[in-house]
Amino acid sequence: MAAGSRLVMRAASSSARVRDAMLVAILITSCLFDVVAAQTEVNIMSMVDSDNSLAVQGINSAIKYLNDNPSQGVKVLKYYENRMDKDANIEATVNATCDMLDGAVDASQPPHLILDATRTGIVSETVKSFTKALSLPTFSSSFGQDGDLREWRDLTETEQQFLVQLMPPADILVQVVRDVVQTQNITNAGIFYDDSFVMEHKYKSLLQNLPCRHIMTKVEDMEEDVRKQVKKLRDADIVYYFVVGSLATIRKVMTAGNAQKMFGMKYSWYAVTKDTGEIGCGCDNSTVVVYQPKLTTEITKSVDKLKKYGLVDQPAIDASFYFDFALRGIKAAGKMKSDGLYKKFEFVKCDAFDLNSSPSRSGFNLQKALQKVQTDDVWGEVIWDGNGLSYIKYIMTMDKALMLNGKLRKKQSLGEWEAGMPGGLMFKKNMDLTDHKAVTKYVITTVVQPPFIMKSNGSDGRTPYYGYCIDLIDEIKKIVGFEYEIFEARDGKFGTMDDNENWNGMIKELIEKNAQIALAPLSVMAERENVVDFTVPYYDLVGITILMKKPKTPTSLFRFLTVLEPEVWGCILVAYGFTSVLLFLFDKFSPYSYQNNREKYVDDDEKREFSFKECLWFCMTSLTPQGGGEAPKNLSGRLVAATWWLFGFIIIASYTANLAAFLTVSRLDTPIESLDDLSNQYKVQYAPMNGTSTMTYFQRMEYIEKKFYEIWKDMSLNDSMSNVERAKLAVWDYPVSDKYTKMWQSMQEAGLPKNFDQALERVRSSKSSSEGFAYLGDATDIRYQVLTNCDLQIVGEEFSRKPYAIAVQQGSPLKDQFNDAILKLLNQRKLETLKERWWNQNPDKKVCDAENDQSDGISIENIGGVFIVIFVGIGLACVTLAFEYWWYKNRKQGSVSDSAQVLAVRQFADNKGFEGKGTDFNAEYNDHTKPDHNLNAVGNPW
Repeated sequence: MAAGSRLVMRAASSSARVRDAMLVAILITSCLFDVVAAQTEVNIMSMVDSDNSLAVQGINSAIKYLNDNPSQGVKVLKYYENRMDKDANIEATVNATCDMLDGAVDASQPPHLILDATRTGIVSETVKSFTKALSLPTFSSSFGQDGDLREWRDLTETEQQFLVQLMPPADILVQVVRDVVQTQNITNAGIFYDDSFVMEHKYKSLLQNLPCRHIMTKVEDMEEDVRKQVKKLRDADIVYYFVVGSLATIRKVMTAGNAQKMFGMKYSWYAVTKDTGEIGCGCDNSTVVVYQPKLTTEITKSVDKLKKYGLVDQPAIDASFYFDFALRGIKAAGKMKSDGLYKKFEFVKCDAFDLNSSPSRSGFNLQKALQKVQTDDVWGEVIWDGNGLSYIKYIMTMDKALMLNGKLRKKQSLGEWEAGMPGGLMFKKNMDLTDHKAVTKYVITTVVQPPFIMKSNGSDGRTPYYGYCIDLIDEIKKIVGFEYEIFEARDGKFGTMDDNENWNGMIKELIEKNAQIALAPLSVMAERENVVDFTVPYYDLVGITILMKKPKTPTSLFRFLTVLEPEVWGCILVAYGFTSVLLFLFDKFSPYSYQNNREKYVDDDEKREFSFKECLWFCMTSLTPQGGGEAPKNLSGRLVAATWWLFGFIIIASYTANLAAFLTVSRLDTPIESLDDLSNQYKVQYAPMNGTSTMTYFQRMEYIEKKFYEIWKDMSLNDSMSNVERAKLAVWDYPVSDKYTKMWQSMQEAGLPKNFDQALERVRSSKSSSEGFAYLGDATDIRYQVLTNCDLQIVGEEFSRKPYAIAVQQGSPLKDQFNDAILKLLNQRKLETLKERWWNQNPDKKVCDAENDQSDGISIENIGGVFIVIFVGIGLACVTLAFEYWWYKNRKQGSVSDSAQVLAVRQFADNKGFEGKGTDFNAEYNDHTKPDHNLNAVGNPW
């Protein structure tokens, strides 16, 4: 009984478990049916190049993946594949496409999305024109950056929403070439590519706006032809080479380069490939920087998982791209269908197409749907930025590979490159591409012309050449990156053309390809630009000016004495002596003079006796501002004095006025102040240096004057002219001057200096500023001579101004490279620094004595004699004082009979009342019986 109960209970329990299991199975089956029912069915049409097997495989793999994985929510119900031959007839291609589309529309299974996997060319543009005209939602993987898709260039805002492009890997990975060229300042590049990289649309855009001369060429199939290609680029002076293609193509090109001995310091090689294997090369000894897709563990796993869906072709980066491209497009179409955007979508058949009435797709935003799709991208995220700017963000490894005897001996990781426009070169610590640069060496021709080009003897340790231009080329060298060697033009000339169009000087060296660069103060001229190329000017406009010997104004310490001629000075001295004698005689014989009429003037304060000495002093001091002092008492003497005063006033006034004028006239004596002054005189010879641009200027001006005169003469003598027209041409003066004709004739007569030293010698040998030789040349050359010499001067203003520039061979890429470098130096103000260094801070600069101009005062050289006169006068006074002291000290003592003693006694007697008393003088004062009977003589006060 108990056992039976247990069996019943077990049976009941077992039945419950079975029911539970069945219930779980039913629920799972129900969920699976719900998932299948939730899948959105879409129809897809692909446009694929017939030779693009990777695109075909990638799209098919994506469709199989979606159909095998219901959890993705999208299923491709109908797939239309249109393989297009790029060489096929366009009309036939369009008809076949229309037939496929019309058939799908008639079957009520129109494509919800067009997958455009065409790469480039006419077929690809035909597809875009087709989809644009019918307003079909299209997701394209065609090659081309912004503007390269010609049929999609001018899309409206609505059209941009349903006509969308995503750049394939080969279109974005090749950007590494541009980033390397820009980062390394590469100035020339040869780019080889194969069919794995479509480059036709890159000929202009890849290195656009970069100063890099480049040649792009598709690699030939035969090795012999590849060698010829490589040799052709080498002969074009290319030293940087990029091989963009498969590993097999890289091996083929580098092997051809090795055969041409194009490895070493002079050349630099780079390789860009989508393959992930090891690079190979039949090279003896070569180094190449290789860029390859970075394979991470996650990427490898993802690629391996997709192999079961048929994604097996290589390179994996292309196959994976087309898989992701198709997957994202199909899922976006499914999302839009599930959102009901296709309910009112009108498909137009080709037969019903109206060119003037395209279907409207307002509100149909495929681009937004593509961006919102959630997928596990194999290689990286998508950067969306419009057609021609959207790409997948790839990472490329950057390795330096050393090849020895045809085998890879060493591989060094330098860093990575992140795809972008521009991309990013990410170097590892202490890693760069500096040592991978090609060492380029250019030959420079020059002409010594201070301060631009100067030559040292080498004893001071400096390089043979130095100066402004050497510093300039060194600055350019830092930017462009090259080495150089310099040699002087064989004839030492800048470059002129003769009547047979033969050139000399530096221009000839460039034409004959003996040099790549002409570096000197070389003027830009029209005839030179016909045979060589000039960079942008590195120096301001420089004209022609005149160099002459600086006139030396004669100086004299006694210049103030030369104001009057010696005869005048003699007459003044005679007048001075004669007037002094007259004063003396008139005062001596006039009864009204002081010395003859002392009693009358006894009470006067002024008691001046005009002895001959006093007369000389009076006439001398009358010529000075303080005057001569007390005048004679007699009227006749005063008349003589007044006459002398009038004479002195006139003489002093005349002397003062003429002294100022005399000292100024010498400074105003500048007979030549301009080119016109030079042409209007004949005493000063003038000429430019032979073979210079200045000589060419005067030659051309002389030719133009003659040519214009011939034209005017032909017009005037034209018989077909009416009398009125002929009368208008009949003038007294020629309408064309002959100024330069006469000047050129004078220059030829004077003889053109053969070199600059000869010109300076002729200038220095000039006798004066109004007689000698004047040199006409570039203002900078003349300004430097004036800067470093005190005996030369610049005359007149500059004329015929032209800039200085660097010349290169015609068609040379150095023009663009140097232009870029010079503009950078200009923005950095380094050109101003060079000008300051070689002009204001030039070590050879001379500090010259300041020249007197009209505003200056009288110099010490011309008036110093006045100070000498003062010192001479003081010296004579000192000598006179010494003589007086000696005379009075050493002369004999006087007796009582001296007049001074007698006069004193008389005055004493008068005071005592002796007058009229008849006192005996001797009895009174010479009585020997009295003490002190003798009258002592007046003692010497000294």
